[in-house]
Amino acid sequence: MEKSEEKNKTESEPNNTTSEESMEKVPVVVMVTPEEAPEVIAQVPVVEEPQPESSWKPKTILGKRVLEGKIKNIDEIFSSGSKIVEYQIVDHLVPALQSELILIGGRGGKGGGIQRIPIRITAKMHGSGRRFSTSALFVVGDGNGILGVGRGASVEPRTSMEKSLRKAKLSVIKIKRGCGDWECGCGTEHSIAFKTKGHSGSVRVELMPAPKGVGLVADNETKKLLRLAGIKDVWIKTFGNTSNRVNLILAVFDALKNLYVYEK
Repeated sequence: MEKSEEKNKTESEPNNTTSEESMEKVPVVVMVTPEEAPEVIAQVPVVEEPQPESSWKPKTILGKRVLEGKIKNIDEIFSSGSKIVEYQIVDHLVPALQSELILIGGRGGKGGGIQRIPIRITAKMHGSGRRFSTSALFVVGDGNGILGVGRGASVEPRTSMEKSLRKAKLSVIKIKRGCGDWECGCGTEHSIAFKTKGHSGSVRVELMPAPKGVGLVADNETKKLLRLAGIKDVWIKTFGNTSNRVNLILAVFDALKNLYVYEK
C-alpha cells in the first residue's frame, strides 16, 4: 500500500510542474490608470520610418547647384543664359508645371472624316516589309510665362510620349507678356506687348495683342499652348499648310520666342 501511494505521488508531481509552467507562460494584463498613461507612452521608443532619398543624381554643375539650393528660381537660369541639359532641373524649380498632349495624328473615321489622335503613325518600306514609327508632341507650361515644346519619336507610343515630354522640359523659355492693344491699355499681362511673327516649314504665324474679353482667337490645339503660356487674349493669323499641326505649334512657339528679339 505504501508503495502504491508513493507511485501516485510521483505521478502527480510532474502534472503539477507542467501546470505551473503553463501558468507562468500566460501573459498578465496590468491595468493602467489615466494618470499613469502619459508616463507609459513616454517610455515607448518612437521608430522613425526611413524617408526615400531623391533618385536624381545631377551630372552637370547647374544641376548640382539646383539640388544644393544655390539656385532657387528658374529666372536665374534664364538671366545667366545657361543651357538646361537635365529635365529634372525644371521639375525641381517649377513644381506647378503642367503638360498638354497635342493631337497631331489622325485616322480614317466614319463618313470619310478624320479622327484626331495624339500619336502620329508613319511607315517606311524595307525589304522585310513595313516598319512603323510613332511620334508625339508635348507642350509644358506653368500658366505664368514659362513655356516649352518638345517632339519625340520611337517605335513604341509610350516611349515617344516620354521623349517628347522630356524635350519639352528642356526647351522651356520665358514668355514676354503685356498689354499692347491700343483699345485696352490696362497695363496687365493678359496678352502680348506687341506684334510678333514666327514660322516653321511652310507655316507662317502672326500674333497680335488683343484687348481684354476677346479671348484666344485660334484653333483648339493652339489654345492649349497659349493657355499654358499664361496668355488670355490674342489675335492670330496663319498662312501655309496649317493642317500640319506640328508645324503650326512650332510656328506659334517660334513667334513667342521672338518677343525678346525685338527688345534688342
